[in-house]
Amino acid sequence: MIILITGGARSGKSKYAQEMALSLSAAPVYVATAKHWGGDFEDRIKRHQNDRSAAWINFEAEKEVSVLPLQNRICVIDCVTLWLTNFFVEYKNDIDKSLAAYKEQIDALDKIDATLIIVSNELGMGLHAETAMGRKFTDLQGWANQYTAAKATKVVLMVSGIPVTIKDIQ
Repeated sequence: MIILITGGARSGKSKYAQEMALSLSAAPVYVATAKHWGGDFEDRIKRHQNDRSAAWINFEAEKEVSVLPLQNRICVIDCVTLWLTNFFVEYKNDIDKSLAAYKEQIDALDKIDATLIIVSNELGMGLHAETAMGRKFTDLQGWANQYTAAKATKVVLMVSGIPVTIKDIQ
């Protein structure tokens, strides 16, 4: 089962996803998709790590999330934006190849017997990207979100820390 948690920057997506996972399991799984880029990004990674208690089982996977041992677990996958960035860099900003690789992973994950709480960003709701590459990535993010939302049984939009359920198939 896929649950998509989406929203703008600092809208409370990760916190909400983690709280949901902890309400469903005493030992949830956290999958970090961030590549270690160095600099102040390392501070951001540390902050996210410090937000999680010892109850969490932690994995890092920049692209191949579906090969992790997620079967029969409650998992938070955080986040689609960084995951897509890894494909976008690998495929030299090719939207079609990046989206195909992402969809392949989502399709594989959708076949796993697990609860997958996937965190994503709504980039298209913010400012218009200044660069052509930024606009391409915004398009990629939007199409990836649409694909994931279509597969999800539940979609929650976070607005100022408040969850707004926009899809819930029982």
